[in-house]
This record gives sequence, structure tokens and C-alpha cells, in this order.
Amino acid sequence: MDNATIKVIFFDFGGVIAEEGFAQGIRVIAAQNGREPEVFFEDVRQVIFKTGYVYGRCDEQAFWTALQTEMNLRVGGPETWREEILSRFVPRPWMIDLVRATRTRGLQAAILSDQVNWLAELNQKHGFFGEFHKVFNSWDYGWTKSEPEFFHLALEAMGVRPNEALLIDDATTNVTVARQVGLSAILYEDRTSFARELAACLPNLTDTTAVAAGNR
Repeated sequence: MDNATIKVIFFDFGGVIAEEGFAQGIRVIAAQNGREPEVFFEDVRQVIFKTGYVYGRCDEQAFWTALQTEMNLRVGGPETWREEILSRFVPRPWMIDLVRATRTRGLQAAILSDQVNWLAELNQKHGFFGEFHKVFNSWDYGWTKSEPEFFHLALEAMGVRPNEALLIDDATTNVTVARQVGLSAILYEDRTSFARELAACLPNLTDTTAVAAGNR
């Protein structure tokens, strides 16, 4: 990593900025319908991509209709299912503090997320968009982080080269693609290991990275 050149940090939303409400909610819905949670989660992801929902190519109602039909769900419905998911996307206050700390040191901060219309809805509830210079949502741009094009689009919009950007994400695939494009990347697994990796990645910002460790 060419750490000294980092000018922008891209933060994933679910699983980084906030708790992973989608994965948590889907597993609850699986249990309610007597399905194996991990298998059900992967099946739902396939429906999201197949319908084009994550790309903004269909609306939410079309997604729920496809999910209900393909998965033959008997318990609950779109309104209760979305509540199971959205209620679990709870922003992490310490992560917002980290975003603010990085900005005070002159770094740019942006959201780079494979999300849908829910992201804007969650912002209306929690008001986190204002903490970031820009928000890149797959729903709005028609690309996901499994595709290099989404990273190139975000880099160009932020005015930086790949080696001037850092991605923080909880998905191995996204981290892998980011590194292939040339970004530095941290796989978020838990706060302790994340704080350690962030300090190693940004050694000149120890006062800022201390926020991640809970030392400020």
C-alpha cells in the first residue's frame, strides 16, 4: 500500500457505517419461514441481482413480488419483511466519529455501497449523508462493487487515482475487486482488528485512527 498518498476513504454502508441490517433481517425472515438462514440469504441475493433491484432496474414492489414467488414464502409480507431489514441498519456512532475525524485531517470521505432505495430512506431517518462528501449507491449508478467500473466511476468523481483511495468493506469480494483496481482496502470483520489495520494503513494519522480503537 502506498499509504502516504491516501486522499479519500470509501466507506461501505451495511456492515461498516451501520450494522448489517440486510443480512440480519434476511436471517430472521428465513427462520420465520423455516429456511436454512445461510442458504436463504444467498438465494435472496440472487433474486436481488436477477431482478436488477440492486442496479435500480426494478422497483421495490417488483423485487418483493419476485422474492415471494420464487422462494414460496408463507410467513409475513413485504411490509413486515422490509421492517425486519431496515430496523436493523443502525449507524455506529463511533464510525461516524471516525468519518468526522478523517475529514478534519483533510481526507475526503464517501459512501460506496451496493444498496437500493433503502439507503435514502435510512438517511431520512438517521441523517448521515451530510457526513460525507459524496454518496455512491449502486441503485443510482447501475454498477456494483463486484464490477471494476463502479470503482473507476467513484474515483473519477472524487478526482483521485486508485492508489490515493482506501476502501473499507465487510465483503471479501468487494475488497478483492478494489485491490485489483489498485485501491488499498480493509476487510472489516470487527472493531478491534479494523482499528489495527487502519492504523497500519494510515500511520501518519494516529490521532484519527485512535477513534476506531475507542481511544478518543
